[in-house]
Amino acid sequence: MEYIARGAEAVLKRDVWLGRDVVVKERVPKGYRHLDLDRRLRSLRIKREARLMREARRLGVPTPYIFDIDLIENSIIMEYLDGRSVRVLLNRGERREELCREIGRLVARLHAGGIVHGDLTTSNMILCDGRVYLIDFSLGFRTDELEHKGVDLHLLMEAFRSAHADFYEEGINWVLESYIAGWKEASGDAGLQEGEAVINKVHEIEKRGRYT
Repeated sequence: MEYIARGAEAVLKRDVWLGRDVVVKERVPKGYRHLDLDRRLRSLRIKREARLMREARRLGVPTPYIFDIDLIENSIIMEYLDGRSVRVLLNRGERREELCREIGRLVARLHAGGIVHGDLTTSNMILCDGRVYLIDFSLGFRTDELEHKGVDLHLLMEAFRSAHADFYEEGINWVLESYIAGWKEASGDAGLQEGEAVINKVHEIEKRGRYT
């Protein structure tokens, strides 16, 4: 077993499960919480994350395939993606327009399907076998609220501003153009209006930030 990453909420380990290369994501116990409450919260969050990943796949958004959920260890056993970080690819100048447009399309599909990711950064995107996969839905949830979708898209824009400053304007324009097109692809003319409403909400959120 090989540790891939360790965070405040979870650890990621690479392993072999029934002959398959997998990633095991295990939620970390919190010593400051009551033991029973901690177990219940970790179990609920693992189940929610797995459900969102499956629902995203049904919407046409690639996510790692889930093989098993262990509610004793509070872990998800999922497909190992032998791919490359989208953040690294963009910073190397590789396939920038193609990747940015695919990001916009996939985020639109998520939002049109009533899901926000909660941590939309290019570090949580992997290019594997020609497809962009979204990973780490631990902060995601289901919603129809315009505000939540606006915040999700705003976070993506801020992540771009931080990680890809050298081509931010060009890159985020590609993302937003594709985001609007993705809404129309998913929901027709009504979707086009909804996508534009989300972007208007982003502008409203940005103004709030400037005047607070």
